[in-house]
Amino acid sequence: MTIGIAVLCRYSSSRLPGKVLMPIGGKPVLQHIIDRLQKLEPHRPVVVATSEESSDDAIAAYCEKQGIDYFRGSLTDVAGRFLSLARQFDWDYVVRINGDNLFIDLEALQFMIEKADTGQYDFVSSVKDRTFPFGMSIEIVRTAFYANIVAQMTEDRHREHVTLFLYDHPELGARCYHFNTTYPGLSGLQMAIDTRADFERAEQILDRLGDRSESYDLGDLAKILQNL
Repeated sequence: MTIGIAVLCRYSSSRLPGKVLMPIGGKPVLQHIIDRLQKLEPHRPVVVATSEESSDDAIAAYCEKQGIDYFRGSLTDVAGRFLSLARQFDWDYVVRINGDNLFIDLEALQFMIEKADTGQYDFVSSVKDRTFPFGMSIEIVRTAFYANIVAQMTEDRHREHVTLFLYDHPELGARCYHFNTTYPGLSGLQMAIDTRADFERAEQILDRLGDRSESYDLGDLAKILQNL
């Protein structure tokens, strides 16, 4: 079973343009995400999924320079880009990570990958009921199943938001939902880097993590967020 990780990102963010390549804690946001994902054991392939627009040439150039695999597709048909990437790399399942999700719960990701690896599920998600913070979302979808889902999408909003169609149609596919029950105080908190204020907050968190900025867990984040 081949399970790969797609990091969806674009340079032309409306609220914080260029955020994916903004330096934080000594390296770009995107590099933090890649480095974090490469700590998974066993290793899973990671590919940056950006657009073909000239506005995203900087992301492609950065990936080229750093030796990071990347894929370019439609800017607006993000679902199509996501599916095309999974097909090109011949993945049975594809993990969706957003490029503004600096803080990734590796324990949750590993658990969810193991669930997908059983082959019993078409869709594995940590988003339902928002028990994890915004910006720590993880979703895994079976490629063949997702191809059928994309074929049913007729609205632009479903093409733009990769998994929205699945939440609008909960009857489709065999599903496994993962919930954060250990740290309920984190439920629904904003940890995605969406604005300048979010970016500055992320800087504070990384600073407080210190030497653990490469090896933190959800408990470390919970302790820091209590005092921010």
